[in-house]
Amino acid sequence: MRPTHTGRPASDAAAPTRIDVPLGERAYPVLIGPGVRHRLPAEVARIGARRVVVVSARPAQWTPDPGVPHRVVPARDGEHDKNLATVEQLCRAFAEFGLTRADAVVSCGGGTTTDVVGLAAGLYHRGIAVIHLPTSLLAQVDASVGGKTAVNLPEGKNLVGVYWQPRAVLCDTEHLTTLPERELRNGYGEIARAHFIGAGELRDRPVAEQIAACVALKARVVAADERDAGLRHILNYGHTLGHALERATDFALRHGEAVGVGTVFAGRLAGVLGRIGADRVAEHHDVVAGYGLDTALPAGVDHDELIALMRRDKKATTDGLSLVLDGPAGPDLVADVPEPAVRAALAGM
Repeated sequence: MRPTHTGRPASDAAAPTRIDVPLGERAYPVLIGPGVRHRLPAEVARIGARRVVVVSARPAQWTPDPGVPHRVVPARDGEHDKNLATVEQLCRAFAEFGLTRADAVVSCGGGTTTDVVGLAAGLYHRGIAVIHLPTSLLAQVDASVGGKTAVNLPEGKNLVGVYWQPRAVLCDTEHLTTLPERELRNGYGEIARAHFIGAGELRDRPVAEQIAACVALKARVVAADERDAGLRHILNYGHTLGHALERATDFALRHGEAVGVGTVFAGRLAGVLGRIGADRVAEHHDVVAGYGLDTALPAGVDHDELIALMRRDKKATTDGLSLVLDGPAGPDLVADVPEPAVRAALAGM
């Protein structure tokens, strides 16, 4: 099956798609479409912020003016800056500019920038308003929505974070025209895993519709389970091995690429455990491959290291291995998965 995206996302003058994340007093809109970054001043005015710090990993021409006195703080996308030292640097920049709890922070960048800025905003003054302008496909379909913020430790990925919902998310599809092909494929890893948690078949739909379908799915899940007490675990489909692969390759494998491999693995493991049949296992491979993503483990990764990293996954609630796996009633978090089954699934990769 061919990838949906074979060129560049087209820009048009259509009105943006709006999806609301219904969280009562913390509800917020997600706007998807070409040029929506230019709506930033209206969103800043809507929340009443007087001053803004814009943390941007993009060039000046792609960093919109928020319409109030502001400071732009440059950032770099990438896992190697996704740490507590960066959070401290950002919070100090907020303090130097004099931000108060009546002000706001804006992130403009990919998923790592969204995560780091969201965490800094959630900690500064015990919480300051944040608006996300996700500029990568991965950030638009997943990282910018739902309020999860986190940074990495040497011991594992996303181990330090808080839940801090944004006040608005502006997914400008024009940003996608600036991305290299590998970064677009990186985003398709999250879209591929969405196939198995309720988004359905998205491969033949335009990129803006793919983004909207993933955001709508995540909004429903987050509204039902904001803080990962149950249902929200399904959003981590493919992520347990994916995060381990990122760490094991020192992030040479990008997040979405790793999640794609992790999704194929989740299907294989569910098959080993007898939770799904051979056709559904094969569907995992076919969907991921259909987005132009690798489906095998990268050469040279050590299975013992991967298992050790998976044991430290933030979803783990016991000393055993916990993974979100497909089953007769759909995906669910399965605790204490037998290690021999995990090894068998890895061997099949």
